[in-house]
Amino acid sequence: MADVKSDIEIARAAKKRPILEIGERLGIPPEHLLPYGHDKAKISAEFIAAQKGRPNGKLILVTAINPTPAGEGKTTTTVGLGDGLNRIGRKAITCIREASLGPCFGVKGGAAGGGYAQVVPMEDMNLHFTGDFHAITSAHNLLSALIDNHVYWGNEQNIDIRRIAWRRVMDMNDRALRHIVASLGGVANGYPRETGFDITVASEVMAILCLATDLRDLERRLGNIIVGYRRDKSPVFARDIKADGAMTVLLKDAMQPNLVQTLENNPAFVHGGPFANIAHGCNSVIATTTALKLADYVVTEAGFGADLGAEKFFDIKCRKAGLKPDAAVIVATVRAMKMNGGVKKDDLGRENVEAVMKGCANLGRHVQNVKKFGVPVVVAINHFTSDTEAEIRAVKEYVATLGAEAILCRHWALGSAGIEELAQKVVDLAESGLAQFSPLYPDEMPLFEKIETIARDIYHAGEVIADKAVRDQLRVWEEQGYGRLPVCMAKTQYSFSTDPNLRGAPTGHTVPVREVRLSAGAGFVVVITGEIMTMPGLPRVPSSEKIFLNEEGHIEGLF
Repeated sequence: MADVKSDIEIARAAKKRPILEIGERLGIPPEHLLPYGHDKAKISAEFIAAQKGRPNGKLILVTAINPTPAGEGKTTTTVGLGDGLNRIGRKAITCIREASLGPCFGVKGGAAGGGYAQVVPMEDMNLHFTGDFHAITSAHNLLSALIDNHVYWGNEQNIDIRRIAWRRVMDMNDRALRHIVASLGGVANGYPRETGFDITVASEVMAILCLATDLRDLERRLGNIIVGYRRDKSPVFARDIKADGAMTVLLKDAMQPNLVQTLENNPAFVHGGPFANIAHGCNSVIATTTALKLADYVVTEAGFGADLGAEKFFDIKCRKAGLKPDAAVIVATVRAMKMNGGVKKDDLGRENVEAVMKGCANLGRHVQNVKKFGVPVVVAINHFTSDTEAEIRAVKEYVATLGAEAILCRHWALGSAGIEELAQKVVDLAESGLAQFSPLYPDEMPLFEKIETIARDIYHAGEVIADKAVRDQLRVWEEQGYGRLPVCMAKTQYSFSTDPNLRGAPTGHTVPVREVRLSAGAGFVVVITGEIMTMPGLPRVPSSEKIFLNEEGHIEGLF
């Protein structure tokens, strides 16, 4: 195994084509591409607007089981499938999210795929890329500054500083900033108040950018942000303090999707990046809808397990954008099945068919859940060298009992050649006409019932508990006209429950709702459950400790 290259070594050796050439293959003229170097570019708003009358290609969602320390490889499979579809003669575009610096330097690592199924330039994508996250952070914090400035200079809107709902953000894991006191130091610094920071990927500005259809829609949504409340509890909007115009200016370039390429020189749109555990977990609507106009197949992913990412993809993104997915792929690994079956990480290399069968309950729950949305499903078994034939057979036989098929995929080691069978199966499903997509709940259902529906039908919980203050807040929002909004559940990614240590497919558990936040601009209600944090912390040994520049000036340790 000594000759196995790391992801970053494989990415660095990639034979990339000029980005204008990749764009030309999609029919994007050079004047409608804004290059960032030779290997990435933004697509102009004018070109995107001109595609609206074209028919849509097929939309394929890649999701996964609940993540484990064993690794599942969802983004790797998304990229591999895009390459695989191109390999079998289908014109396909991969659409994924941009990476946050928080997990890159924290615990999760990068987000560009792995092995021979990667999007490049890998280092740029996992660091500053084209500056989109910096623009979102700046726009968010401009609004924060304008709120405090408005209060300082006379408070014309009569904002109750005890009820300012807008926090600040930064694209880093920093638990010390979760709760802070601002404006200390006397009269010159304003009025002291409690506030805090969230991570940029949890910002409503991020969600708005990922759901907006164009710059006008972006400005309208930004103006609809509720920044706080007056003493009579009436909402104060970002447009009330004249913030929406300047915020839109800061986001003008960030609104344009980024075009890059896979290791096999196939096109990929990488745009937007809300987390799936604390936000809605999908790449931008504008990237996905543009790709659908330019390709026969669009392969996109939703963050973390299907209980979070796929549910939000269906109930928020597809509902709001009018998208109808044609098929879904659920990624699983033999190793993860063993972990769900009770095997410790250090013992995953040993064959244990019994543990695989026991752990398949988690996979089965996700398969059944995705089917509830009327989307046909196939399972991708992301291959590891330690997998045995008996273990792989156990997964395949189990999935067959669910009326679905599991296909072994070797894209990590072989690129598109290792995923042809899955690509053909996806084509068969997408062209079968079996998809009858519908969201889990109707718009008119009361907000708390929407929360209960997700908890019952997706998490298989026994009950949802919430303080009277939470229920009263939801009723007030309904009275104010926000009752038709979908809900965005902030929950641990590691379990169907709110307990990250409860693996498998638990039933009858309790979902405690700690807090609700209205994202009026994005168009959903955020429901914070259990111990989930909208500003993560760093682990005891963060990934940043292993990241450095070597003597040749190349980055080491980024993965």
